[in-house]
Order: sequence, then C-alpha cells, then structure tokens
Amino acid sequence: MAMLGLDDQHLDHDLATIRIKNLRLRTFIGIKEDEIRNRQDVVVNAVIRYRADNAVAFNHIEQALNYRTITKQVIAHVEDNRFELLERMTREVLDLIMSFEQVLTTQVEIDKPHALRFADSVSITLSDSRDARRKV
Repeated sequence: MAMLGLDDQHLDHDLATIRIKNLRLRTFIGIKEDEIRNRQDVVVNAVIRYRADNAVAFNHIEQALNYRTITKQVIAHVEDNRFELLERMTREVLDLIMSFEQVLTTQVEIDKPHALRFADSVSITLSDSRDARRKV
C-alpha cells in the first residue's frame, strides 16, 4: 500500500511533506446488504504538502500544519458516515484535508481490504492541489 509522493521529480524544497500511513478505520462502505448492515475495514493513506518555512524558522506548533487535527477529523468523518462507493469516501476525505488553508497539495488513497476474492484489497487514489482549483 505504498504511495508515491506528488511530483517527486520536481520537488519544491520549501515544501514539507506529511505522510499519514495505514490509518486503519471501520465504516459502512458498499452496496450489498451485508455491507450496509456491517462495518468494514478501510485503510487510509494520505500525502499532504504545505509550506513549512515558518514552522522551521520559529519552531512553534502554531506555524505548522497540525497533522493530529487533520487525522482526528478524517477518523470522525469516515467512522461516522456511510458510503456506497469507495470513490465518494476518497473524495470526501480529500476535500476535508484540502479544507485546511495551509494545504497546497494532497493525495489520498483508500483501500478496502478483501473486496475481491483473490486480492488483498482494492483502492482508489485521488489528488488535488490549490493550483488545480484556481484553473477551473
């Protein structure tokens, strides 16, 4: 379940990268009767990029992007809601992370373990950036 960084070949060295790895949650996901009635495991991975100049220079939490706050909100959103599609859940988590002003770019991958008989999992990956939003 490894994720590549966003545009690793063209890194902006003033940006910090936060990686949330293998956040294991339980939620209602799917359209089959047993999926509607029973929570299932999902695994969330996120790559978040933001300008960390002030956090580095001043060494104060107020200057940094608080990944604990983001993670708590992701946990609450995923565990407190129902989703028919993995695509929808992934988009909602992506939008939640992008709602933090400091976030410039993010990529979210959510795995649904054991969704297919002979596969470890199925996953959806979506990404977004402030630049992409301005062009639309």
